[in-house]
Amino acid sequence: MISIDEVKQRIESALPGAHVEVRTFSGNDHFEAVVVAPQFAGKSLVQQHQMVYASLKDLIGGAMHALALKTVVAERDDEST
Repeated sequence: MISIDEVKQRIESALPGAHVEVRTFSGNDHFEAVVVAPQFAGKSLVQQHQMVYASLKDLIGGAMHALALKTVVAERDDEST
């Protein structure tokens, strides 16, 4: 069984600086994730999802039966420049 924390950590490791929220539904092998990351800028929705799925590829179809995913491009902080 995989934990919410492990799913979150894997996504954050693959997308440094991303804001990730993960929860389970319908048992402990169905997950829902919302990922807000600057790395998504200029990427299609499919490419964004592929970036997240790549971080979980060895889990999907095994310990993780399903993943409902929402990706959002992070707004850049103009005040930091």
